[in-house]
Amino acid sequence: MVSERDVLEFVPKGLWIGSGPVEAGGGGTFDVLNPADGSVLAQVADATPEDAKRALDVAVAAGAEWAATPSRERGEILRGVFDQLSARAEEFALLMTLEMGKALAESRNEVRYGAEFFRWFSEEAVRVHGRYLRAPSGNGRIMVDKQPVGPCLAITPWNFPLAMGTRKIGPALAAGCTMIVKPASATPLTMLALAKLCSEAGLPDGVLSVITTQHSGAVTGPLIDDPRLRKLTFTGSTEVGKKLVAASANRLLRTSMELGGNAPFVVFDDADVDAAVTGAMQAKLRNGGEACTAANRFHVQRAVVAEFTEKLVAAMADTVVLGSGTDPDTTLGPLVSEDQREIVSDLVDDAVAKGANCLLGGKVPSGPGWFYPATILADVPENARILREEVFGPVAPIVAFDTEDEGVAAANDTEYGLVGYVYTRDLDRALRVSEAVQTGMVGVNRGVISDPAAPFGGVKESGFGREGGTEGIEEYLNTKYIALT
Repeated sequence: MVSERDVLEFVPKGLWIGSGPVEAGGGGTFDVLNPADGSVLAQVADATPEDAKRALDVAVAAGAEWAATPSRERGEILRGVFDQLSARAEEFALLMTLEMGKALAESRNEVRYGAEFFRWFSEEAVRVHGRYLRAPSGNGRIMVDKQPVGPCLAITPWNFPLAMGTRKIGPALAAGCTMIVKPASATPLTMLALAKLCSEAGLPDGVLSVITTQHSGAVTGPLIDDPRLRKLTFTGSTEVGKKLVAASANRLLRTSMELGGNAPFVVFDDADVDAAVTGAMQAKLRNGGEACTAANRFHVQRAVVAEFTEKLVAAMADTVVLGSGTDPDTTLGPLVSEDQREIVSDLVDDAVAKGANCLLGGKVPSGPGWFYPATILADVPENARILREEVFGPVAPIVAFDTEDEGVAAANDTEYGLVGYVYTRDLDRALRVSEAVQTGMVGVNRGVISDPAAPFGGVKESGFGREGGTEGIEEYLNTKYIALT
């Protein structure tokens, strides 16, 4: 039986730089809170800009040797991390639930998903291909080589404390890059624990550092300006992503951005409505709705909107259990913070004030913790903010449409373009709509699409670059052309 005390004792509380945990400059710390009751779980080091520079010094010093390490050896180390992470799955699941709030079942799923990036990229490490050919003009030979970009900075969000790091760390290390990770201040414990586990699995000192801080801009800004840093990868809001891209432009720093979403879930009148409801539950309630891939707005063709709505209300009312994530009966834990709950509540209140009909939930429960119930809104008007803004919570707004063209237009009526979901029995329609929806990913008759073997990423203001799949490692490789006689 895994205990909370043992899990928290395993986590280093200092910055992970070089060979292990170190204090922050000046000894500063900050509290990490439990969203279920607001209690303090731990105090961790609050990094300074000088600490960040120290981490980059270490990454640069370790870079040449790690890049020269045979890809098979790098792959074996990553496979070792996968094995150890899988063996300690219950500990990491409990740790994530404690600091982020999600139900234990969700945390267990994240450990499995997050660990797979180490296994996948342990295999991709030995499949980095260049090419060699005679020049068509006959005047020489062309050799194309792939080389690691160099030291990387990853800034990760709070909603998936493990997986948002592993899908950046895995390909970077597989490619031969060193990496510094700055996790979200709300959920730093999981990434600190992962750094320790990577070290135990044989990762050389300095290849991976973790710097925790409450002052992200002040600490990461000097790194972005440092000419030794060669890559910035970020997952988070579009607002912050734009600022990071602007900050990186001065040095033309190589960047990849996985930003906000406003995922449409489109149900056509020929869909299997029961299957669509099951998919809607998955797409909406995975991670408590706190996911960039979560279905944000439900566009349902008018002929089936009443049936879909009635069945979705029944499914949520019958199966969702709100409570502390550590309770084995809980299926929906608290939101990550009081601020996040206020954002969700304000969006619901705005929609209702403008005429939406709240069929389920919609009220903040009394008591400690940052809980918000599963909520369904029907007849949501076009001017409701909830149709325009990303809802990081368990709220499903439903809107009817009449024709296929109207459904596609509604799906595309957003500046975001991360993922869309389409339900139909008609294969021609499925392909036609999937091609027309302006997103980087589409789930056809599926409510969960994330897969380490598939390229994850968006278009429009949802960012650029891909994580996972054979494309994922390319984000950490430079292409070099060598002309030979």
